[in-house]
Amino acid sequence: MRPEAVKTDPTQRMAKDMKGKASVDQDLIRELAQLLTETGLSEIEIDREGMRVRVARQLVDGAPAAATFPAGAAAPAPAAQKPAVNDPAQHPGCVRSPMVGTVYLSAEPGATPFVEVGTRVAQGQTILIIEAMKTMNHIPAPRAGTVTAILVANAHPVEFGEPLAIIE
Repeated sequence: MRPEAVKTDPTQRMAKDMKGKASVDQDLIRELAQLLTETGLSEIEIDREGMRVRVARQLVDGAPAAATFPAGAAAPAPAAQKPAVNDPAQHPGCVRSPMVGTVYLSAEPGATPFVEVGTRVAQGQTILIIEAMKTMNHIPAPRAGTVTAILVANAHPVEFGEPLAIIE
């Protein structure tokens, strides 16, 4: 069998440079990025001999990003993207999800919603419920005002920090 026909394990491609520091083969990063695309994963991380390589892609634009840093070091925070002009997450009255779960706009199926667009709310008034681990968590209005937008649909999953509603 010809040597070039033998595929090497991508995790074994991290080597030492001239000074004994860990270095990463750029082909390794490309192969890991290709693996992300083929498998549909959003990130992959390997750790060998004190060198950690993490390749992640942003699902918004699909561009893979690669980062290398010594083991034990925290990964740098992703660069902030430019907010859209009408981005509700940037609105000062944005109510964000305090947890991951499923959002419900009413106390039970078929019941009237806690709030609708145009509803005046008092600080602390329940505006929706998020179910997390079979527990119903009432989400209160952080301030008094008028609900100008509800940004989530009933019985849909929400992520931590996701905008739920706008109260002005």
